Amino acid sequence: MLALKGTTVALEVRTQTGTDEFNRPIYETSFEDVENVLIAPVNSTEMLDTLNLTGRKAVYQLAIPKGDTHEWENCRVSFWGQLWRVIGIPTEGMDDLIPLAWNKKVQVESIVEGES
Repeated sequence: MLALKGTTVALEVRTQTGTDEFNRPIYETSFEDVENVLIAPVNSTEMLDTLNLTGRKAVYQLAIPKGDTHEWENCRVSFWGQLWRVIGIPTEGMDDLIPLAWNKKVQVESIVEGES
């Protein structure tokens, strides 16, 4: 039997370090490795749907392993030597009803060089 195994990606993690003079939070960012993430290209229908709904072009879909507690919304992720931005919020299934090791998924878009 073939066992599925994902790859390690680096996820941007934001930590609040204080507030500014207008009481807005100030964050420090770093990257943490997340292991066993599946990466798959989105199909053309998903790409067009995301583009029509958000104005952003989804390129890949990431399957996140069960038990992961990282915040994936509005962050960047690095894999295959490139930086990507998460589109929207993760969709999550119920752990007990999903037979494999992944229960969340997010879509990512490519970040053009010079963007943050």
